[in-house]
Order: sequence, then C-alpha cells, then structure tokens
Amino acid sequence: MKLGVFMVLLSGRKLEDALDYVASKGLKAVEIGTGGYPGNAHCNPAELLENEMALKNFKNAVESRGLMISALSCHGNPLHPQKAIAKEFHDIYVQTVQLAEKLEVPVVNTFSGCPGDHENAKYPNWPVAPWPNDYQEILTWQWDNKIIPYWTEWGKYAADHNVKIGLELHGGFSVHTPGTLLRLREAAGEVIGANLDPSHLWWQGIDPVQAIHILGREGAIHHFHAKDTTIDPVNVNKHGVTDMQSYTNMLDRAWQFRSVGYGHDVKEWADIMSALRLVGYDYVVSIEHEDGLMSIEEGFSKAVQNLQQVLIEEPLGEMWWV
Repeated sequence: MKLGVFMVLLSGRKLEDALDYVASKGLKAVEIGTGGYPGNAHCNPAELLENEMALKNFKNAVESRGLMISALSCHGNPLHPQKAIAKEFHDIYVQTVQLAEKLEVPVVNTFSGCPGDHENAKYPNWPVAPWPNDYQEILTWQWDNKIIPYWTEWGKYAADHNVKIGLELHGGFSVHTPGTLLRLREAAGEVIGANLDPSHLWWQGIDPVQAIHILGREGAIHHFHAKDTTIDPVNVNKHGVTDMQSYTNMLDRAWQFRSVGYGHDVKEWADIMSALRLVGYDYVVSIEHEDGLMSIEEGFSKAVQNLQQVLIEEPLGEMWWV
C-alpha cells in the first residue's frame, strides 16, 4: 500500500507548491479534484483535454516529484432533479473519465448522486425509513428509473475508457452503505466499486473492518480514504446519528470528522490496514482532512504520523514459518 492525500485540502496553494509539500512529508500518491464539490484548483479537465503540452506538463509535475495520481475526483450529484445542476455534474464526470484515461489513472471517485421523488421534483430526496410506505415507493422509483439506468450507461462509459468508478459511501446519497454499493454493482457491473471512507461508516453505526470484508470479498474496493470520526456520547442521545446541525456547531453536534487517530485509536486503524491487506487491497490510502479542531497543516501532519505507524507497505512474502 502507498500513503497519499486528497489534494483538495491544499487548494490554497499552487499545484507545484502543493506537490512539493506532499513529497516533503514522504507521501507517494495524490488524489486530485477535477471539479464538482472538490473544485478544480489543481486540475481543470477541459483545459488539459484540449492542450497536449499542458497535459504533459501536468503529468510531469506529479511524476518528477516521485508521486503518482491515485484517482481523479469529481464528487457531485449527476442525478440531481434540477436538470441544469445534474448536467453540470455529469459533464465534469465525463471529462474526468476522459482525462483519467489519458493520464492512465485507474480510478475516478465521485458520489452515486441522489434523485428527487418524482420526475418534476426540485430537490433530492434521501429516504432512510421503510415506513410510511411512501418512502419505499420513492426508493423503488429512484432505483428503477434513475440510479440503475444512469450508472449502467455511464459505468460502461468508464469501463470503455479503462477507468473504474469509486463511489464514496456518503450520507445524503443513494449509495451510502456496503449493501447499497453492492446492489448497484450487481446491476451496473464490476466497474462500480467503493471509494471506502471509514468516517462515513462510523457515524452510520457500520464497523469499517466488517465493511472491508463485505466489499473486499467481492473485489469492490477501488480506492480508500483515511479520515476519522468521533461520536459524542451525550449529544448523540439528543440529536441522533442523522444530526442536521452545521458541522461548525462542534460543541453540540452528535458526531464530527477528525484527523486519523483522533476519533479512533491507532490499533483500530491497524485493524483497518490489516483487513485491507487480507482482502487483497494493495493500492493507495488517501488522507482526507476535514477536522474542525486542527489547522490544515497540523491535522494533515498528525494523520501522516499516525498512518505511517500502521500502513503495510512491503509486498507480502512467503509464510516461511509454515
């Protein structure tokens, strides 16, 4: 495995400066935003696709520093019920897949999206309760008419361009659990897999180690994010895990994102790394920083230090003792 970082946390720096900083920390990989929610501060697909020299310079900027690009990320909602919004996210996705092929980057990370509750809806509708039965009807309509048709077509588009899709299991989107990921994968093909982020599993009450086993046995982990979550034992009893308060209201929230090691101890992260190795995942562990209690530099540095203790980097040798 290689340690990397989701470069969106360094969007305030120019590409070359950001890459120098990442390399100075001893990392081996970068995940780069191409638009959508992560923005495109370091990589504009439309510009790079039209300019071969710019594309060559971009690739060289990464590789000359001993780094690789683990994924291009364009998280968005291509199933948004407002067609103009959906089209913007979709167009970025298409450009990102095309760029990934040119750069020989094997994974594009994004969200599954979330449709509305009928054809003329204005906002996404995320049903999470089976009763009243209206919610079941909405869910069936969404999967049959929007989610499966879209990803069957555009998953194939990615596969045709030699790219895999890593869907982040994120609340508010239709694919948010191992079960919903496998449901879509069964319908749309093995091009669909997870960009697995433990932070979004913990707040849903899902054990990341077990999620790794569930998805890993199916070969359904395409990329991995390293971010932590802490659950407040008092506030969760007041607001529940679907707490709708702003992330900025940290003192009263039921849960919040933390840097690696500040929600769960290093032993738990060691178990996660071991589970990844056990199911055959030998790709990049990409640090994502969204810790409201630490600066970018400190939160990132702490995550690097904690993960370097548990990352399994060397190839698996023979069991000489057997």
